Amino acid sequence: MTSYSKMLGRAQEGTAAIEMAIALPVLILFIYGIFTFGQVFEADAGIQHALGEGARFGTLCLNPSSGSCTLPTATQIKARVNSRLFGTTSGTFDAPTVDTSTASSGYVTVTVTYHQTMYFAFFTGPTITLTRSKLVYLAETPPASGSTSCSAGGGSTPASSCSVYL
Repeated sequence: MTSYSKMLGRAQEGTAAIEMAIALPVLILFIYGIFTFGQVFEADAGIQHALGEGARFGTLCLNPSSGSCTLPTATQIKARVNSRLFGTTSGTFDAPTVDTSTASSGYVTVTVTYHQTMYFAFFTGPTITLTRSKLVYLAETPPASGSTSCSAGGGSTPASSCSVYL
């Protein structure tokens, strides 16, 4: 009987299979987690790219030959940001927002938010929310929203420099 127990103590035939059975699920979880976090970083890069494109577009003077700048509207800036967003389809981008309350100071703020629920191989993780903003310095500072120079005479049509309020 002692020779049999000594032989069993030295046997190595099944150890690699047992170690692999223990380590493989952990390895798969790590690899899938790295892939999932990579998707979040890809979406973050897409947000930063889109905000940069929107900021560049927002600084343009669209009609410089007319003697005054025609600023891009908030709707045009949002459309430019939306058209430049890229990232994964496993999350959702909220519609970009343009805060024009500071336009009379010479800038507006463009914000994009992204939500992604983390799905790992064996369980569902938390939802990650990324919110990024960028200041867009305007080519021409429009007058304050309460100023009379933002209305064309009767107040029905705003001046071109006030187009960011539309």
